[in-house]
Amino acid sequence: MLANDPQILYMILVVPCLFGLTLVGEGISKLVHEESNGLVSIIFGFLFIGLVIFAYVFFSSYLVLGKG
Repeated sequence: MLANDPQILYMILVVPCLFGLTLVGEGISKLVHEESNGLVSIIFGFLFIGLVIFAYVFFSSYLVLGKG
């Protein structure tokens, strides 16, 4: 039951996505204040969001294949 519930999947992916958005926001703030490592935070934030999107696609296709 737990593996077939897509709401669990969404809740598991919301928190990491918010973390990635926090990294991007922190990087933008650092760039505005002319700190040198702001670009690094933005890059890691987008990489983290990309990882979350990849995990969503992977697990959603896994759930579809598991039901079939």
